[in-house]
Amino acid sequence: MPPRLLLFVAVAGAAALAHGRLLTPDGDGGLLAETTVLRLPSEAAAGGGEGEQCEMTYGFLPCTETVGGNLFLVLAYGFLMFKSATYLSAGSELLLAILGPGIVGGLFLPILGALPDAMLILVSGLAGTKEVAQSQVLIGMGLLAGSTVMLLTLLWGSCVVVGKCDLAENSTAIDSRDTKRFSLFGSGVSTDLQTSYAARIMAISVLPFIIVQIPQIFHLHSGHSLTVMLGLITAALLLLAYCLYQIFQPWIQRRRLEYTRLKHVMSGLLRHAQKHSFGRLFNDDGTPNAPVIEKLFHKIDQDNDGRIERGELQAFIIGVNFEDVDLDSNLAVDQVMADFDTSQNSVIEKGEFVNGILRWLEEAKRSGAGAASGADSKKFLNDFHQRTRDEHSVLLDKDDDDGEAIENPTWTCVKAVLLLLLGTGMAAAFADPLVDTVHNFSNATNIPSFFISFIAMPLATNSSEAVSAIIFASRKKQRTLSLTFSEIYGGVTMNNTLCLAVFLALVYARGLTWDFSSEVLVIFLVCMIMGLFTSFRTKFPLWTCLVAFLMYPLSLIVVYVLDFKFGWT
Repeated sequence: MPPRLLLFVAVAGAAALAHGRLLTPDGDGGLLAETTVLRLPSEAAAGGGEGEQCEMTYGFLPCTETVGGNLFLVLAYGFLMFKSATYLSAGSELLLAILGPGIVGGLFLPILGALPDAMLILVSGLAGTKEVAQSQVLIGMGLLAGSTVMLLTLLWGSCVVVGKCDLAENSTAIDSRDTKRFSLFGSGVSTDLQTSYAARIMAISVLPFIIVQIPQIFHLHSGHSLTVMLGLITAALLLLAYCLYQIFQPWIQRRRLEYTRLKHVMSGLLRHAQKHSFGRLFNDDGTPNAPVIEKLFHKIDQDNDGRIERGELQAFIIGVNFEDVDLDSNLAVDQVMADFDTSQNSVIEKGEFVNGILRWLEEAKRSGAGAASGADSKKFLNDFHQRTRDEHSVLLDKDDDDGEAIENPTWTCVKAVLLLLLGTGMAAAFADPLVDTVHNFSNATNIPSFFISFIAMPLATNSSEAVSAIIFASRKKQRTLSLTFSEIYGGVTMNNTLCLAVFLALVYARGLTWDFSSEVLVIFLVCMIMGLFTSFRTKFPLWTCLVAFLMYPLSLIVVYVLDFKFGWT
């Protein structure tokens, strides 16, 4: 059964259970309704239920007072929010391919990326009485803190692990060479100088948190509303400045587009190799067929000297019929040479070629193009090529002469808009029920809602970006690692500006009490430690991932101790 259909059946089943009761024999061969599995307010009232009764979101979505039922609903609504983030990401990529990095990449894409988090934060304190909003808004703060901490600890550390390469004597990582395995000081990652600039911007973005904490820092009994407003204005101005920086310095978007172009070129080369009877690139068990890859190497190596030179590679690429794009062969050769030539001797040796093709076959398998097997190799690679064209597209950069035209820009633009509308609609529709369910789960388990939202909700809203970041890091190249870490720092910057601005606007508009000192302290400490650490260095040995990983549980411990032992809440 397809995953989407399975989810629909599961949610429909939950709705049916919301109106159903467990049946037990009555002793006369009949059945009696014993207990309610998922009770609606009316049913609970009729049954004389005690305690707080759940309320259906929108009047028809199921609710429950049981731990298991709420856990199921948290997973269901979390999955729908994850799909929302996925659709927004896919639509953003297509729109970026059509319009280029400028305003779209600098303004709309960062905002769309943070939209699910911002929507959840907004609805956490929008509905209900002021007392209910004050209780539920802690879920929004948990999401804000959890998302920031997860990006800078678990995701950052994971990217160091999967992207690690051997470190040279000057501690610079050697692209694609990973022979020292898990040496804490002998392996690691390197980024470029621009990535450290992104880290500095992230560190500066914590300024609004400091402003709103001024009354608590100086033990003032008034001025809370004023500092919230000043923090809101500061966050909005920083958001505007960051977007303008992205527009006029679009180097992050250009890096991503260069990678998507290379991905499309490689998918075309693999499809060509399969199509022209070099043999199946996959064995029947789904493993790469090394002899066929070697045969492809000898096909390109026209002078049979055991090395592929630039001219030989260009001749082969020109011979590949890229029906869907107007390919610049010089640019394609530059990118393939840079990706395959790990020894940097301006030629591709046999081992480098085989390893490069193996990496790209693994990339095709990770892309979700389908199941790889010998019998279906042709269909699998065709699907991969179609996926790279439709979902990532090839750059149409109107400022450069080396851009590649998209076959049907009108349809691609329509598809991008539809994906963005679908993602936005899903985020708007399911943010409220997810917040309600987390609140109900907190009541059912007596676990503070902050900790539930801190751990669980960032997984729903940031999973697609996390998977993309790890895939980029696995390329084990300085350029892709620089892009990966730049996007992590950019995501945190959007949390500290856009998401915080939404949160502060909510607090100010509803007159809520700002009482999140421990949560703000955790965000501030993690952002400043990682921000300062990554702002003034570009080389990170493997041991640095341990520091990042350790900060995640420490953050939870700090909040727990300050709130429940020292009474900061």
